Parts: sequence; C-alpha cells; structure tokens
Amino acid sequence: MNIWDVVIIGGGPIGIACGLEAQKKGLSYVILEKGPIVNSLYNYPDKMQFFSSSERLEIDDIPFISTEAKPKRDEALEYYRRIVTSNKLHINLFEEVINIQKEQNVFTISSNKTTYNAMQIVIATGFYDIPNLLEVPGEGLKKVTHYYKNPHNYSGQKVAVIGASNSSVDAALECWRKGAEVTLIIRGTEIGPRVKYWVRPDIINRIEEGSISVHYNTTVKEITPNTIVIENTDGATVLQNDFVIALTGYRPNFKFLEMAGIELSQDEKKLPKYNPNTMETNVSGLYLAGVICGGMETHKWFIENSRIHAIQIMSSILQNK
Repeated sequence: MNIWDVVIIGGGPIGIACGLEAQKKGLSYVILEKGPIVNSLYNYPDKMQFFSSSERLEIDDIPFISTEAKPKRDEALEYYRRIVTSNKLHINLFEEVINIQKEQNVFTISSNKTTYNAMQIVIATGFYDIPNLLEVPGEGLKKVTHYYKNPHNYSGQKVAVIGASNSSVDAALECWRKGAEVTLIIRGTEIGPRVKYWVRPDIINRIEEGSISVHYNTTVKEITPNTIVIENTDGATVLQNDFVIALTGYRPNFKFLEMAGIELSQDEKKLPKYNPNTMETNVSGLYLAGVICGGMETHKWFIENSRIHAIQIMSSILQNK
C-alpha cells in the first residue's frame, strides 16, 4: 500500500503553497483539486481586481509581476498556473474528495476517482463553493444566481443586485455600465465599509445621481419570474425584475469538516478547532490552511496572511515523522 506523507485537499493559492513547501522538505505529497488550478479564483468575476497588491499575493517568494499595483483575476490565474507547471507540482485536477477516514494513524481519502492513503492531511478548501442562501420563495428560479462573472448577459435588463460587499458593488457598476437597469438591495444602512477604497466613491456617486437605485435596511421576501418582492420599515414593495444577482457571501463546507472529525465552535462563527502554532486540528495529523480556518468569519484570512500556514504545517509534519 502506497502511503503519502501528506495529501493536500484544495488546489488554491494556499494549497499550492503547501505543495511547494512539502516538495522543498522532501515529503511525498499530492494535491487534490475538484476543479481547475485555483478553482475559486477561476470562478471570480472576469474583470475582478484584487484589494491586495501583487507582492502580497506571492507565495514562496516567487515574484508576481502585474501591470498595475493591484492585479486582476487573469493575471492571478496566470501566476499560480505557472507556479504549478514550472515547479512540476503533483496536483490532480477535477478530482473531488468525498470521504476521509482514519484507522491506526493512517488516513484513507476517497475521491470521485480513486482512494489515497496518507499519514497527514491538509484541508485548504477555502469557502467559495457554498453561497449563503436568501431562503425565500423563488430563489431556485433560473433567473437567480449567487455568482457573477460578466455583465453582458444583463444588458437592457432589470437587475436586482443583493448585498453591499465588494462583489455586489462591482457587479452593480459593471452591469449598469453595460446598459442594465440596476437596483441594489442592502440589508444594512450603507455600502459595506470594506468595499475597495477606489470603488466606494464611484458607487456612492452613481447612487446619488440616480443612475443606480438603492434600497437600504431592506430584505428580500419573494422572487417571481417577473418581479422581486422587498420589505423594509415602510412595508413590502414589488419591483419589476428580470434577473437577481444575490451576492450574499459564502461559507466553508462545514459538513466536510465535521465528517473528517474536526470540532467546530458551538456558535454562529463555527470556528474549527486547531493549534495556531502548527495548524493541526483536534484530529491528530489533520491540518487546516487558509481561509477555512476562520469558519464563518471569511474576512479574517486572506492569501497574504495565511501563506505562513504552509511553513507551519510542513515544519510540524517533519517534527512528527
């Protein structure tokens, strides 16, 4: 039976960083990614620009050269893809992990293609796969999406964008500039405080001049094929509507973590239990890396402040060999 030193679940930037570090340390490893290289980044909006500058997105001190200080999605895809190919990382793509079991200190990892055995596992799966649902009637209609890629489809249409984050603001501005009639629906009192500082004045100006409509302190009550029903302190309002872009955030796959035996905090944060010095969870030999460490607090960890996890994890694995 071939037993890997470590199986890394997730081929995003932090999973790749873990693979690089394992390779440098002489550990046998394989990265399992359910989609393409950096699957989450691939599914970001086509023209998304990062909040971080390129040097803060670098891994393993490999320079990231971008045309602007803050790189865009396509530049990041090229950067991380080249790291994988140039370093000949052992990564299996379009392979989803289904189950993890541990017996006599050896993990068995079952994917949709085969089975692996490993002494250690790193889970670096991020949080972008499961949207926070509105849980209202009509959310399952084809006109509703929880992901945004490109504004072309919405030209000439009545579009409701739900949310006040960077993704919501970017989608609202892009759709409006391509000819959509855009209405922002925001649960709070203002545009989100973490919206990119160079974008925030743009959306506020578009709202103030009336180019983009906004409803603050408002929730969605129902979605129908031709309307969206919203509600605030003034009561319910029915808006004519062709498409709904519900960018209400995302969450880690908590069921997957629990299946692996990882304990979660018993509150709304659902923080996984791990040692911050080694990133090892309550399951011996099972580590966490990247955004998934924050549970529902998905804004706490980024590429720039979780790159160090790769070094912490592989150092711990070497010490325990």
